Amino acid sequence: MRKTTTTPADLARQIGRIPGPGTREVSSDMETQTTDVIQTTGVVPTTGVIEGAGPVTRPGERPTVRLRDEDDAAQEPPRYAPEWLRLREPADADARAIDLLDPLRIRLANLPGRTGGLVVHDLGCGTGSMGRWLAPRLDGPQHWILHDRDPYLLHFAAVGSPRVAADGSRVTVETRRGDVARLTPDALVGASLVTASALLDVLTREEIDTLAAACAGAGCPALLTLSVAGRVELSAENPMDEEMAAAFNDHQRRGGLLGPDSVTAACEAFADHGASVKVHPSAWRLGPDQAALTAQWLRGWVGAAVEERPELAARAEKYLAARLAACAAGELHVTVHHSDLLALARPTGGA
Repeated sequence: MRKTTTTPADLARQIGRIPGPGTREVSSDMETQTTDVIQTTGVVPTTGVIEGAGPVTRPGERPTVRLRDEDDAAQEPPRYAPEWLRLREPADADARAIDLLDPLRIRLANLPGRTGGLVVHDLGCGTGSMGRWLAPRLDGPQHWILHDRDPYLLHFAAVGSPRVAADGSRVTVETRRGDVARLTPDALVGASLVTASALLDVLTREEIDTLAAACAGAGCPALLTLSVAGRVELSAENPMDEEMAAAFNDHQRRGGLLGPDSVTAACEAFADHGASVKVHPSAWRLGPDQAALTAQWLRGWVGAAVEERPELAARAEKYLAARLAACAAGELHVTVHHSDLLALARPTGGA
């Protein structure tokens, strides 16, 4: 996916709160050691990280997503720090709408022509949090195809992927590097399900329509979670809350991206392609137990608002200091609203 705006994680790293990915040296014997360090310290080492994992496209095989040119890939910096994705994963898991799972299970159980396990394409997979959340909640053998443009994130996704489904069936994984913004026409042939987290709000209207058309063509459902809704609630209301939210939302719309308008656009696009659509709220509800995430989110949220409206800078500095002090004291509660979308495309008989 193309993204021209700065994410909260980017802004947090810029002020020294979240370390960047660091040096990427390939070493075949470091996978287990690296994973152990992450689990015990919560910090990704700056050396010894394998650059990517999983099979590569074989000669003559059509890629499932349009890959970037190698020169572009070498020059483009990483979009998300794995530290940020790891920090937010528990809140994401708590927020996702479990009410959408029953209609999804019913559709998956009745896919026409299904003779084997599920084939799930996870777009913009990051470190693989969607697979870790969803695979253990679905029955039957599953093969997950994890797509991301960053080989560093794909490594963590592959290492941390689940191995067992809800009923004990096997879960297998492969990774594919590429930009998910533009799918090839036959990208999802054979797919049982498309998933994504925090993806819709960093797409344009055209890209969302392309995604909806691809799902409709394959006759496969799509579970697209944790899209920003543009609403934030903080305890002990401050007059600047609304200013910050409005400026942040405008920042999210830079470059033609849909930001908080993405779910409405996706509902329209999938409906136009004949899918039935269900939307359910999936808010982060952050309190003292999530203070580290809240603090990082605050820095990024305020930073993006000031980047959009520099005239806020002086007041924003005092605002952020007060909010961070309340967070450190365990007095701050934040609700960050998101939406989850389940699109049930008309079965084509070939899924």
